[in-house]
Amino acid sequence: MTDSDTINGALAAAVAARPTNEALVDPPNRAALMWGEPRRLTWAAVDAAVDAIGADLVDAGVGPGDRVGIQLPNVAELPLTILACLRLGAVAVPFPVQHRAHELGFGFSAAEVTVMVTGPRPDRPDADEEIAQASAAAGHPVRIVGVEPAGAPHRLDLDSGRSPATVHLARPDDVATVCWTSGTTGTPKGVPRRHRMWLASGAFQVSQLGLGPDDRLLCPFPVVNMAGIGGMLVPWVMTGAALHLHHPLDLGVFLTQMHEEQITYTVAPPALLSRLLAEPAILEGIDLGAVRAISSGAAPLDPDMVAGWQDRGIEIVNVFGSNEGAALLSTATTVADPRLRARYFPRPDREGVETRLVDLDSGVDIEEPDQPGELRFRGATVFDGYLSSDGAEFDDQGFYRTGDLFEWVAGENEPRLLRFVDRAKDIIIRGGMNVSAAEVEGLLSDHPAVLESAVVGYPDPHLGERVGVYVVVNGADQPSLDDVVTHLRAHRVASYKLPERVELVEALPRNATGKVTKEVLRDRWRAPEVDPA
Repeated sequence: MTDSDTINGALAAAVAARPTNEALVDPPNRAALMWGEPRRLTWAAVDAAVDAIGADLVDAGVGPGDRVGIQLPNVAELPLTILACLRLGAVAVPFPVQHRAHELGFGFSAAEVTVMVTGPRPDRPDADEEIAQASAAAGHPVRIVGVEPAGAPHRLDLDSGRSPATVHLARPDDVATVCWTSGTTGTPKGVPRRHRMWLASGAFQVSQLGLGPDDRLLCPFPVVNMAGIGGMLVPWVMTGAALHLHHPLDLGVFLTQMHEEQITYTVAPPALLSRLLAEPAILEGIDLGAVRAISSGAAPLDPDMVAGWQDRGIEIVNVFGSNEGAALLSTATTVADPRLRARYFPRPDREGVETRLVDLDSGVDIEEPDQPGELRFRGATVFDGYLSSDGAEFDDQGFYRTGDLFEWVAGENEPRLLRFVDRAKDIIIRGGMNVSAAEVEGLLSDHPAVLESAVVGYPDPHLGERVGVYVVVNGADQPSLDDVVTHLRAHRVASYKLPERVELVEALPRNATGKVTKEVLRDRWRAPEVDPA
């Protein structure tokens, strides 16, 4: 039994078409990430493993509609467990491995998670304790299913040969996943996405990037959100290609995989691509001849970097996207000039998707060049709304408000080009991970020496941005960076949210309405004479 127009149906088609072809490959350094030896699975083996995991999840009480939390590094069990949830009609709720009790507790409550799949990790021996704390904070029990050797009360066994007693005939409108995005109100937001939404996003990636069954995809982004699921997992299943996993971003391991596995497509942060061009000795002995394209984004790209890789025969694809379903791709087909491709995107309107560029003051659509406005999306790839949403994420025409400012580029461009201007939302992007300034500020509000704070990002050549905080002190105590970090660690927050810079100020700058003008604070740390270290 298969499901048409669902991820389940796409998986069944891939298995039927290429059963003996290699499909899924573990990172070679798996032992440093989690228990178990690296695996190489054919499509037939993927199908059997998804069945086996499904049977184990049923034993743990999982059925249609149940919300299954998953917190695993990029090892084979992560995409396999997501697919097993979908085969059962359950909803996969993946969490980044950096999330601790603070984020997990909120997620367990908001998504109503009842089962959590995790595994032994050298970097987090306290993982079960964190989950127990999160379960207590959520106010309901969460059963743990372990990816570990025999002996655990509930565990996953990929090699059992078992199948679930029943599978779910999924429909395109069924919710497949709940992913997490950093909200601007101080708490993460759950993003439910249906099968049809994921397939629409995947089809856009496949068509724009020219992906096919003979591609070998290298995925260094965690398979927990749009980049990992929409950009890699769904296109992998739709095309029947081979998916190679990587985690965390380790340059030596990454380049070895590119070379030995003859990778044809991957993604990489802008700073890494610039570094490889600036230090060509790093690539000595590395064969990148199979690489056709590399996607990059989360920050404006350097035109020299994009042109430099094109001179080496590798296309750099400029990417902008979100868990909510907004997506822009600038490829060599749509923007041939590599220097233009670094900064500009083609008009994103396509079949089933509409966009608007809206003036935030007047609410009027912008069609003239050089006038910043918020980019908004409506259509097949876009979600229906956050968990427990009041609908504020959509405008009165049903367009999703991205919170990102773009403008049309002056000139005779056809199709018209868009240029990213700024983020209207108060979000810091550190190494590809979104950090809500409001969330960190809220956690600092109960520090006895902090009267008020303003969390902002400051430039970093490797991560794009780092997290910093301006503090107005309360009394005579002057909190140091160590004091601030220690306080936040006590809240059990993910480490990527921890500030790496603190500056004490007498007052925060404000505009006429009393709102903190963070652009002024960001500019202070952009000044060349200031050392950001």
